[in-house]
Amino acid sequence: MEYADKFDAVVIGAGAGGLCAAARLAKAGLSILLLEERDRLGGRASTEEIEGFKVNIGAIALEQGGVFEETLDLVGKKLDVRVPRPGVAYFIDGKLIDASRGGWSLVLNGITKHAARILEQFAEARGGKLPDGRQSTAEWLAGFTRNETVHAIFRNLCAAIFACNADELPARAFLTYFTAKGAFKHFGFCPRGTVGVWNDLGDGIREHGGKIHLNARVERILIEDGRAHGVTVACAGRLRTLCADTVISNAGPKLTVALGGAANFPADYLSLVRDRLKPAANIVINFASREPLMTAPGLINFGKTRRLCNMANMTATCPELAPPGWHLYVAYAVPVPALGEFDADAEVAAALEDLREQFPAFKDARILSIRVMRGDWPTQRSCAGYDLPRETGIAGLWCVGDAVKEYGNGGTQACAETAKLVCDQILAAHGGA
Repeated sequence: MEYADKFDAVVIGAGAGGLCAAARLAKAGLSILLLEERDRLGGRASTEEIEGFKVNIGAIALEQGGVFEETLDLVGKKLDVRVPRPGVAYFIDGKLIDASRGGWSLVLNGITKHAARILEQFAEARGGKLPDGRQSTAEWLAGFTRNETVHAIFRNLCAAIFACNADELPARAFLTYFTAKGAFKHFGFCPRGTVGVWNDLGDGIREHGGKIHLNARVERILIEDGRAHGVTVACAGRLRTLCADTVISNAGPKLTVALGGAANFPADYLSLVRDRLKPAANIVINFASREPLMTAPGLINFGKTRRLCNMANMTATCPELAPPGWHLYVAYAVPVPALGEFDADAEVAAALEDLREQFPAFKDARILSIRVMRGDWPTQRSCAGYDLPRETGIAGLWCVGDAVKEYGNGGTQACAETAKLVCDQILAAHGGA
């Protein structure tokens, strides 16, 4: 088949990393084509409409003031979010604690006499003193306290941010996130659903000359003599071959290898994909009620639970996400284990039992969707602390997204950062285009 089109770069997948990469390269003047298999932008952080409710599939909290917002600004778009106040609270033993008034110190001092020892470790981490990466967060915490509530809070923080349990996350990654990364200090919810922000970013890409094709399935990454030179894509019932100097994959290293053909990749990279990747799973429960279940308008983190880690009161800040008279919530639960095989039905049942226990009125709630994100559609393609390089060993082929994050980072911000790092290298090779 002859080449039908030629681009400077083809981007596979319109999740956070792919969209941010396409936006940066389009702004720089390169000819860009973004290919997305589904009918909407956003990937695992998009939005669907269910019975009049705008229901987010995955991510809801979008951070302000970092690389993600910078990417939107580059293409002339504003980050359309409303900020809940307080942003984060803790629901522990039936009591709501406003974390904006004292943060870690307020929460821990009310629970354990060892709070000062734990807080001291955060101070030391800010100064560069970190565990070596082999110790889990649970093991690290056990060195300072045995308090079950404190351990439950830390487990649920690991679950909420990294989609894993405290005994699965390296303490070094946990401390790096809270002392050197954004740590969700400033965030908001999009009143159009998270997909609204992705649509804005997509508009910015198009306004700078980039092209986006939805319902376009990449069948193959074309590799010859150790270099990527294009893709074949199925779109509108037709198989097309597209030539590109650069291919950026937001599909994750595992699928990237499958699309390019394992025989084309260096053995050491294949070994990393096989042995190091640790996909992280979670359970997303979207539900609604006529009467409010909670008053806090932002994110609530929990203490002792079975699987439930955090929950958001979406309509307290963005009432247009639900029909009039309804309150919309999204709850997140992380299975045990989150980085291995688990019984999905049993884990969902445990999460629902948590919701009934924490909120007695949940028994009358209307469940809109329960999504178990695992396997080839995980919450994170690799847990923090187990990320792969963005380079693939193939010239002109890069990975972006949540399997190639900077150490200890997480969320949309981390995916946007991978795009910036890759695009900086690509543009440097193009003479700073």
